[in-house]
Amino acid sequence: MPPILLILTLIVSLGIGIGAGYYLRYLLALGKKASIELSIKEKLVEAEEKALKIVEKAENKAETLLAEAKAEEKATEEKLDQKESHLQKREELLDSRQIEIDSQKEALRAKVEEIKTIKTRLDERKDELDERLESIAGVTREEAFFRIIEKVEKERATDLVTHLRKIEMFNEEQFEQKAQNLLLAAIHRVGNNMPTSVMTAHVEIPSDDIKGKVIGKEGRNVRAFERATGVDVLVDETPGYVVLSSFDPIRREIARVAMEALVKDGRIQPAKIEECVETARKEVSQTVRKMGEKACYDAGVPNLHPDLVAILGRLHFRTSYGQNVLWHSVEMANMAAIIAEEVGADVAVARAGALLHDIGKTVSHEVAGTHVEIGIRILQKYGVEEAVILAMRAHHEEYPYETPESIIVQVCDALSGARPGARRDSIENYIKRLADLEAIATTLEGVDKAFAIAAGREIRVLVNPTTLNDFETHALARTIATAIEAKLRYPGEIKVHVIRETRVVSYAR
Repeated sequence: MPPILLILTLIVSLGIGIGAGYYLRYLLALGKKASIELSIKEKLVEAEEKALKIVEKAENKAETLLAEAKAEEKATEEKLDQKESHLQKREELLDSRQIEIDSQKEALRAKVEEIKTIKTRLDERKDELDERLESIAGVTREEAFFRIIEKVEKERATDLVTHLRKIEMFNEEQFEQKAQNLLLAAIHRVGNNMPTSVMTAHVEIPSDDIKGKVIGKEGRNVRAFERATGVDVLVDETPGYVVLSSFDPIRREIARVAMEALVKDGRIQPAKIEECVETARKEVSQTVRKMGEKACYDAGVPNLHPDLVAILGRLHFRTSYGQNVLWHSVEMANMAAIIAEEVGADVAVARAGALLHDIGKTVSHEVAGTHVEIGIRILQKYGVEEAVILAMRAHHEEYPYETPESIIVQVCDALSGARPGARRDSIENYIKRLADLEAIATTLEGVDKAFAIAAGREIRVLVNPTTLNDFETHALARTIATAIEAKLRYPGEIKVHVIRETRVVSYAR
């Protein structure tokens, strides 16, 4: 076979083979496509059946829920209808009650107006009768009232005083045994004695003749001295001294200085006593100022107001738990300076706050409020800087700690009071009771002075003779005793001694 023909034959055969391959491939693709479409149709049918089942189930559930909702809605409507009916009935009841109240209110208003009219008529009638009565009697109502009071005082004053005395004697007899039992129980349970130096002062007497002069004829000089100083003079058979007793340290110091001057002079009589007492007041005032200046120097606190220095000096005669308050403050000032320097606080403020922290105790028994509050007012009055006030006012934790110096002052107060031997038993409550005892009497009309003496078992009251008469003086004693019984707690009894004295001075020329 020729080569060309062979080649052509091969090419034709190859072309036929390729065409047959493509045709077979086409046939295979058509069969596969038909198979896939069939599978898809089967899955679609299954999906439609599942969808129909789900829809059917959902429809059934929706019908159930709808029925339940309708039933619940019906029940709710029934409840609302019941509540509405109840509220309507209640509203009707309230309307009826309101109508009833309004009618009663109108009736009461009418009665009030009627009563006012009757009262006006009665007042007019009363005024008319009073005028007729005054015209007939020839005196006014005020004049008649004072005449009746005066007549009763003259006719029944003695009877009333006697009756009151009988009642007092009955009470004394009735409670005497109980008082003795209480006293014995107190003596048995309380074995510690208060040091006498805290509340008393001793004055040496060179001879019995001088002691007799101190007493005076029938005790005249002692009474004059007690009246002028407000202290209790204890003169017993013990030779060599007399005892001056008072809860007020300034008052006690004045009495001591005056008594020493009288004993040295030897001329003891009421006029001389008043002169010496006045001189003693001036001397004690100078001493107070010197003590204040010394305390400021020792504490390193300069440039205080002179009056504030004098007030500070009064602390020299004041004790707290047996500890001298002034030197307690000086001790605190030096401790505060050391602590402030170590911690980097203001040393000057710490010193001043510690020194002045108890300044309110100088007048705490005369002014209402705690000694901290009183001290704040004193320092503000004399222009002390605010930092010092902030430092001193928190030492009893009545105010918050606002500065480092306030904490230092509180710490130093605790340290100074807690060191061994610094303090004895408290006399604060005892002094407060005596101050309250005097305050009860001085608040009453007609009272000039009041002094608590005999360790608080007696109060001596001086009244104005031009304000109160003898009968009113007796009544005042009973009033004071009743007030003491109501406001104070105390063992035993307290004697109320009211003195009404008239002094007449004339000069022979």
